[in-house]
Amino acid sequence: MNTGTAAQRRRDGDTVAGVIRQWQSVHPGLDTGPMEIIGRVNRCAALLQQAEDAPLRRAGLSRAEFDLLGALRRTGDELTPGELARETFSSGAAVTKRVKQLQERELVERRADTRDRRVARVRLTDAGRALVDGILPEQLAYEKAVLAGLDEDGHEELTGLLSGLLLQLEGRLGGL
Repeated sequence: MNTGTAAQRRRDGDTVAGVIRQWQSVHPGLDTGPMEIIGRVNRCAALLQQAEDAPLRRAGLSRAEFDLLGALRRTGDELTPGELARETFSSGAAVTKRVKQLQERELVERRADTRDRRVARVRLTDAGRALVDGILPEQLAYEKAVLAGLDEDGHEELTGLLSGLLLQLEGRLGGL
């Protein structure tokens, strides 16, 4: 006999459910509700990172490098390292390291600002622009395949739920 909803049956079978059952056996009164969400978000993130991004890997790029190149492409501007850090949710040191690596591969150029030589400006080279434009459709197709198990309603529901959570966390934790 099947009991519970289809969503409940799916939750009961994932790896996080096993961890939660273990904690509940050790601490029966413990509220594991937050773990049920955060644990699953973290597990999904870990699996997505393990899978890496095949199209990016074939191009010799990490996700972080692609995000930096993508930020330059989608804004259409030269950006400072600080602006790139904000656009890519990265530290300044990480951006500096990535810019140096991408500059060595001639995918970005770095120059001093004309008004303030202490400020650097980073822009895509023609090769960088061509690489981003060439990989983006393939990367999006790969990401679509990764999410193929979600139907359209599930996709929309998950997008809405994650967006709501992100807005809440950015509002509350963004300043930390």
